[in-house]
Amino acid sequence: MIRETLIDKGVGDNKEFRWRSHEITRIEGLSDAVFGFAVTLLVVSLEVPKTFAELMEAMRGFGAFAVCFTLLILVWFTQYKFFRRYGLQDTLTVVLNLVLLFVVLFYVYPLKFVFTFLINNFTGHGLGVRLANGTEANMIDNSGQVATLMLIFSIGYLAVFALFVLLYRHAYGKRTQLELNELEVFDTRKDIQESLLNVAIAAVSIGFALFGGKRGGGLSGMTYMVCPIVMTAHGMMMGKRRKKIEERFGFKERAVLESS
Repeated sequence: MIRETLIDKGVGDNKEFRWRSHEITRIEGLSDAVFGFAVTLLVVSLEVPKTFAELMEAMRGFGAFAVCFTLLILVWFTQYKFFRRYGLQDTLTVVLNLVLLFVVLFYVYPLKFVFTFLINNFTGHGLGVRLANGTEANMIDNSGQVATLMLIFSIGYLAVFALFVLLYRHAYGKRTQLELNELEVFDTRKDIQESLLNVAIAAVSIGFALFGGKRGGGLSGMTYMVCPIVMTAHGMMMGKRRKKIEERFGFKERAVLESS
């Protein structure tokens, strides 16, 4: 089991945020099964090629699969670290995690469709597809459908990160019970802020899709291009603040050791 192997190897443990769970819970086992099924759904529509032409056609879907697979793994790894760091198994945590799994499963096909559309458009392969009955059809017929597609994608994107906001906010509310130290409280707040920034970006994208007119779909998609810039800027800013806390925290740790 991948999660068990990562736990044994300490993957995700930065040595500054204590792990409060070293065992796989039942909700995590269910989560792994759901994420595994979600990855399977990404490729289930790809039949085994019978000719070289069919193989080349199937290979066109590799880019979209790779992007979708990476995004699902990032969501899974974020959830993995949450359970390692906080070890929460209360009712609210279980409910929020189940809703997260529902969103992941529900949005697998829209996710694959979006990136298939974008990659085919970018690489110049065209937007024509062959249906199961052998007929040809366009993936998208007009700009209105592009806006609707981006609206669906953005709602799912917002839902995922809104759920992480609620999960981390719940952990933050239990900081005393969990005995989070100063650095751990800071990192928890940073994770909340990062998820909120993603929620804000998705909200802007939804706004463009709904009210951007004919260019709404394109503007909605381009909104996500600011993600690396926003996250990098936020990471640099929080990194500077964290160093100051590390210095104070390290001093306190040395003081405790010296006094003992």
